[in-house]
Amino acid sequence: MKNKKGFTLIEILLVVAAIAILAGIVILAINPGKQLGDTRNAQRRSDVNTVLNAVYQWSIDNDGDLPSDISTTQTEICLTSGSCTGLTDLSELTTDETYLTEVPQDPTGSSTNGAGYEIFSSANGRVTIVAPDAEQGAVISVTR
Repeated sequence: MKNKKGFTLIEILLVVAAIAILAGIVILAINPGKQLGDTRNAQRRSDVNTVLNAVYQWSIDNDGDLPSDISTTQTEICLTSGSCTGLTDLSELTTDETYLTEVPQDPTGSSTNGAGYEIFSSANGRVTIVAPDAEQGAVISVTR
């Protein structure tokens, strides 16, 4: 009699099936869609704070005035100083890269020439920047 050593095909298939089931449970527990959404929302929070800080730094250097294109109507920020029709042009902030190297863009990049972020000022001069494309019901808005 020969002594055969090794695994049978059934044993190998059972182990592979068990690993696949465990991997499926782990992937569902991690929920990559939610994790990616949370990551994009974190980037949006960072971007709105960066732009708002740049606006106020520009304002401090210009006798307290806000950039001329900021109005009391909530309007999307323009990415470039090119075709900014209907958008808020903040190219003053990127000139010589003093305040911003470039206007940040929403992580989904859904708008052609818009940054995906909106800006407006109140009658009292308080500036608000909003990320309207925030995911998972998050409200991302910063006012100073």
